[in-house]
Amino acid sequence: MKEQFCSEIKNVFNKHNINLTEKQVEDFYKYYSLLIEWNQKFNLTAITEQSEVIVKHFLDSVICYNLLPENAKIIDVGAGAGFPSFPLKILRPDLKITLIDSVNKKVTFQQEVIKQLNFANTEAIHTRAEDLAKNIKYRETFDACVSRAVAQLNTLVEYSLPFIKVGGKMFAYKANEIEEELNNSTKAISILGGSVKEKITFNVDNVDRKIIVINKVSNTPNKYPRPGNKPRLMPL
Repeated sequence: MKEQFCSEIKNVFNKHNINLTEKQVEDFYKYYSLLIEWNQKFNLTAITEQSEVIVKHFLDSVICYNLLPENAKIIDVGAGAGFPSFPLKILRPDLKITLIDSVNKKVTFQQEVIKQLNFANTEAIHTRAEDLAKNIKYRETFDACVSRAVAQLNTLVEYSLPFIKVGGKMFAYKANEIEEELNNSTKAISILGGSVKEKITFNVDNVDRKIIVINKVSNTPNKYPRPGNKPRLMPL
């Protein structure tokens, strides 16, 4: 199984002009093995078949790997099973990553992956984004925020932009149809100190994927994010 996995992931990434080192291949295999093992207890992901994990989780997670600054300090909001931050960390060991999630079992899994793969400058915190964003240690201190399959954009920006320092960027992983979601988020992005920079399209296994890149152009007002699940229930 290991040999087949290693051969397949190298081939898949090569097709997208990403040449993995032997250590990166080994780390992806360790991560995959932990994901499958823990998924039997915790239901971390519905996607477990090897080829699908490689494409839909691992490859999809790293499509913006070369857009992140060297030694960037990154936060992954709603990190779940570690996508996209763990694949990004495997490809970019220089990144300093904080993963947060409100579900404790997912954070426990993240901490185990960090331990087993010996990730330096990486932490996983059990918290809600609206709570941690009020902590001066974390508020507006990150170069970038990455989020994948977390929430509608007008909600997601309220969870994410308060963590990003002025001059930083937010990378929101989205499916192909994003125009309506973007239009519904214009007000929220502006209020929270953001400005849409670009929409980048990637082809992942013949499926178009989008990343919305938002620049942080001014400080987020202190009252955001709002408590009590308001970003989801009453988006800006």
